[in-house]
Order: sequence, then C-alpha cells, then structure tokens
Amino acid sequence: MIRLEKRAAPSRTLAGLTPILAVIATMIAGGIMFAFLGFQPLEAIRTIFWDPLFDPQFGPYSRPQLLVKAGPLILIATGLALGFKAGIWNIGAEGQYIMGAVVGGGVGLAFYPSESGLIFPLMVLAGALGGWAWAMIPATLKTVFGTNEILVSLMLVYVAENILASVSSGLLRNPDGQGFPGSRNLARDYPAASNPELIANTGMHWGVVAAFIAVIFAYVLMTRHKMGFAIRLAGDAPRAARFAGVSPSRLILFCLGTAGALAGLAGLFEVTGPAGQITIDFNSGYGFTAIIVAFLGRLHPIGILFAGLLMALTYIGGELAQLMLGMPAAAIQLFQGMLLFFLLAMDVFANYRVRIGTPEVTT
Repeated sequence: MIRLEKRAAPSRTLAGLTPILAVIATMIAGGIMFAFLGFQPLEAIRTIFWDPLFDPQFGPYSRPQLLVKAGPLILIATGLALGFKAGIWNIGAEGQYIMGAVVGGGVGLAFYPSESGLIFPLMVLAGALGGWAWAMIPATLKTVFGTNEILVSLMLVYVAENILASVSSGLLRNPDGQGFPGSRNLARDYPAASNPELIANTGMHWGVVAAFIAVIFAYVLMTRHKMGFAIRLAGDAPRAARFAGVSPSRLILFCLGTAGALAGLAGLFEVTGPAGQITIDFNSGYGFTAIIVAFLGRLHPIGILFAGLLMALTYIGGELAQLMLGMPAAAIQLFQGMLLFFLLAMDVFANYRVRIGTPEVTT
C-alpha cells in the first residue's frame, strides 16, 4: 500500500529542487504527448528549448524576442507574488493588463498627433492607474463586503475583454482604418507614444527595464521593509499577523493595488511597443501565464526573473515548433500548463513522504 505521510517540517532541499524537477517532468510528459501526436519527442523538445537560442537560422531573430516576451510576464508575476505570498489570490491580472493598455493607450490617442515628450510618461502613469483601479474593485469588495477576490478578479477579466472589444470597434478605432477594428498603430504612426527598442536587436524596451526595476523593488520590499514582513507573516501565520497588528484590509489594498498597477504597466508597454495598437485580440494570456511564472519562481523576485525567461522561451519555442513542425497551438498551451501541474505535484513531496506498507495502528 502506497501512502503519503506528512513531514514534521517541509523539506528545504526538495522545495528548492521543485522547479528543476517540474521542468524535467514537463519535458518527459511533454515528449510522450508529442509522440502520441506523431512528432519526434527529442526534436520537439529541442525546437522549443534549444533552437530559439542557438539555431544559426532562427537564433538571431528569436534571442531578442526572449526579453520582449519575458518583460510583461516578469512584471505581472512580480506583482502577483506579493499577494500570493500573503494569501491574497488575484487571478484577474489579465483584466488589469487589458485595462492598463486601454486607459494608457486612450490617453495617448487623446493627444494625437502631439509630439510632446510628456506624452509617453503620461501614458505610463495612466496605464498603471488603469490597472490599479481595476484591481481596486475586488480589493474594495473584499475589504468592505468580504467577497471572494478569486471569483471577482477572474470575472472582471471577461468584463475587461468586452471593454477592449468595444473600444477597439468604437471609441478608440482608427478613423483612417477603413472601418476595421483597432486603434492607430502607436509604435509606427505615433512616435511620441511609442515604446521602441532602447538597444538595437536586443528586445530591450522600457517594459523590460520596468520589469527589472520591479524585481529589485520587490526584493528590497520583501527583505528589508516592514510591509514585506507583514506580507510574509500574513501568509505563514495569519493569527500571528493579527496579534502583531497587521491590518488585513491595508494588506489587501496594497497587494492587489500593486499587482494591478504592475499588470497595467505591462499592458501599456506592450500596446505601445511589441503589439503596437489596441485591437480586439490584443490580450495574449500574459496575465494567466504569469501565475505559472510566479509559482515557478517560488514567489521570490529573483526566481520570478529566471522563471519569466524560461516561460518566454517556451512561448518563442512554441511558435517555432508550430512553424517548423506544424505542431498545433493547443499542444504548446498544454505543454505550458503541464509546468504548473508538475510544479504543484512536486510541492506535495516537499511536504509529504511516500511510504509503502500498511500504516501502524496505535492503541
């Protein structure tokens, strides 16, 4: 008989190895899935993880894309990790990402065709405010009425998607676009509102810079600031946090607000740079994928930095596998989802031992 026995204390060794073991397990399970779909497993894994970086034909294009894809994932995941660490579950970062793009992009388009150098900084502030305001809805409902932030934040994603569709076809639609939905192309047609590469052929833009700053900010906050102590204490020992005078309402407002602002910034930097314009299908699932990144990074800012780069690699490699091998997009999405599944599964072994045999009966 195989059973699980709870450890007296979680294994630090296994907890540290969990992300690596999860990646290995994902590769093995993913290889089996690819084989069932009729693809060569080793070729598929190589295409996803190796070719985007080292292939002489695709590497020069794919390597800069690594930072382009990783920037929003790291930015969003860093904000989410603060709340997750405190036991505050913001599942609606995708909606906050959308609203940051809509509000920030809308502010910029309102001044078109101004060439003022203040346009882009103003859009950045508006994007952060848009994401923050959207996150304040579940935060306020949680603190005032005790609603479940998971359900409220998740449902607001679908509201945000409908707002995105509405403004793309109406309020923010390009008047010179011959009736097609979508705003003016900010990256191409509006230099004052664009977010170009800062260093040519690197993928480095202001969104990537903001992601690195957010990682540093979060690290200092969690290790050197009183709020970081309150976040850790609330997550590890809620009763002790209350006795220590930690205000649950203040913590909820701070964690959800910070996560919303960072997600809004990610949306703004994306719409002014890589995406270029507000369209019906602008959102690309970064808000949901960032949840995987946060947990893969063990809710630690430095871990999130590396996890974001790894997840960005699966995005780029997945696109390459679709192009070169004809692999369906759903298979790539399932492969990415396996990473979270195995991460959670491996966490079980950090907290439980596997025992074989009949449990002892005490009398």
